[in-house]
Amino acid sequence: MPCGVTIAALYRYPVKSMLGESLSRAVFDERGVAGDRAYAVLDVESGIIASAKVPKRWAKLLEFSAAFAGEPVAGEVAPPVVITFPDGSTRRSDDPDIDQALSDVLGREVRLVTTAPEAPKFEELWADLDGMDRESLAPEHIIDATTSRQEDTGEAISSFDVAAFAPPGRFYDLAALHVVTESTLARLAELAPESDFDVRRYRPNVVLADTGDGFVENDWPGREMTLGSDVRVAFTFQTMRCVMTTMAQGDLPDDRNTLRTVAKNNRIMIEKPEVAGKWACAGVYADVSAGGEVAVGDTHA
Repeated sequence: MPCGVTIAALYRYPVKSMLGESLSRAVFDERGVAGDRAYAVLDVESGIIASAKVPKRWAKLLEFSAAFAGEPVAGEVAPPVVITFPDGSTRRSDDPDIDQALSDVLGREVRLVTTAPEAPKFEELWADLDGMDRESLAPEHIIDATTSRQEDTGEAISSFDVAAFAPPGRFYDLAALHVVTESTLARLAELAPESDFDVRRYRPNVVLADTGDGFVENDWPGREMTLGSDVRVAFTFQTMRCVMTTMAQGDLPDDRNTLRTVAKNNRIMIEKPEVAGKWACAGVYADVSAGGEVAVGDTHA
């Protein structure tokens, strides 16, 4: 793991599955980037936390974007967010009609929440990748054990605990922090130059500048890194990739070849007992062991 590599970009996503914010600097605490995934959309009928990992129901979430009305403070209640709707209009999270406005666009009764229901769940579709078995994405035993329903296409949909490996209080899929390197994105672009592996598809919090050749994060679990002068992170396990990375967002087109390329070229063994097995991966998850502030252009050690 090389030292002195520059932090190329920082991101946070105020509302789960909506487009987020590119930051020049960010505050970190034990729950990750301050304000990250502080809000989520709750499906009233099912009680499920909405996630664009089920495209048929929730793809439209990626047509919204969210930004904080004021800067979040680590350890404090998140401030309101300003949500830009697909038609370009904006509403604040504290508007009295925000739930109805979101429901009207999404076509389901939803509520914008900052507090999760008891034992919150999100769903994930195991995408058909044109001839590749679903085991190319995840271990078959995990798919079988978690499948809760099927899409009309016959593709399985699994149900998972929200933030299973993160401190409570945020709407993460799994972990508090997601890191990806420009090396990984460059390798994917080499493997499939016809596709656009824009970093926005992968929704990281931290992007590190070129750190070597290929999927360098594969070897990072079990190691630690200092970001800037204060923030200390401990890498836990590689980031499993899903159908959400293939979906249209902003000016990026829908492209399942982006996920197919990961599955063909970086299907690796994850050792973490709860999810042990071979997964299609790009990037790495981390816990924050010491908080502080980091800026784009800082280096890591």
